[in-house]
Amino acid sequence: MKMNNDATSERRERGQALIRQLYGEVGAQTLRSLNETAPDLARFIEEFAFGDIFSRPGLNLKTRELATVAALAAMGNAPAQLRAHLHGALNAGCTQQEILEIILQMVLYAGFPAAINGVQAAKEVFAARTEK
Repeated sequence: MKMNNDATSERRERGQALIRQLYGEVGAQTLRSLNETAPDLARFIEEFAFGDIFSRPGLNLKTRELATVAALAAMGNAPAQLRAHLHGALNAGCTQQEILEIILQMVLYAGFPAAINGVQAAKEVFAARTEK
């Protein structure tokens, strides 16, 4: 079933607004870069990931970002996305302590290497934000 253009446009606009809110210019730049080589991927991220899933009313953005940080830390193979979502979590109102606790929790499910890498990424993001 194909959605009409108005619904698609609304999803995309909602997703783009949320990306700007959480990730600012870095998120916009990432999407511009993807649009150059993989425009469908950029559209999927805008419409589906952020226009549909992140925009759902069941959880607030802080909780969604903490869940995302936990998943990315546990996966251990997406450091750039983890750093982006660490920024997003901070922008959504998470504290550094909450972020470190959620990464520490991943020791139980993903092991020490994943948690260590997650903490290192958090340390980088915290330092970068302190410098600004």
